[in-house]
Amino acid sequence: MTPTPLIHEQELRHAWGWFLALGLISVLLGIIALFMVPIATVAAVLFLGWLMIAGGVIEAIHAFRVRGWRGGSLHLIAGILGILIGSLIVGHPVAGALAWTLLFASFFTVIGAFRIITALRLRFHHWEWTVLDGVVTLILGIIVAFAWPWSGFWFLGLALGISLLLRGWSYIVFSWSMRSITPAREVPEEIRKAA
Repeated sequence: MTPTPLIHEQELRHAWGWFLALGLISVLLGIIALFMVPIATVAAVLFLGWLMIAGGVIEAIHAFRVRGWRGGSLHLIAGILGILIGSLIVGHPVAGALAWTLLFASFFTVIGAFRIITALRLRFHHWEWTVLDGVVTLILGIIVAFAWPWSGFWFLGLALGISLLLRGWSYIVFSWSMRSITPAREVPEEIRKAA
């Protein structure tokens, strides 16, 4: 027998304090990141670099575990490249920030243009919102690209700070909604039996 949404909500109700704490910490870290954008940029780049190194190590280990497989050498090459590129980024975080920012600017420009073209051609339900999303994304990509290399010193830190603030606020709102769930003892007997 699978649990019902009512049972899941009752289990979540007891964890609302943890989500509230997580939200408050995320908001605090977001505010700190926005006040220290260059440091947050370097921290984000170092984090991405270490993630690439860890991913490269895991992929290289996986390549040795599947030695008999024809694609194992490709895994080994990808793992070595991940370790090398991650090491370069960790060793030179400012250059890494410049490279990541240019990569994000290119990504936003291409994705924004793609969303605009797709929405205008397909004209699906509420396509105007996708055009607006595409226009904002395209403009962001162009601004970051034209402000490069200076945008490399602030863009990632600003994006990290905004992301932490929004995610923290969503956790806080989620914790409030979990706290307001009616406890099981207050749910009428008929509803509990139906669940």
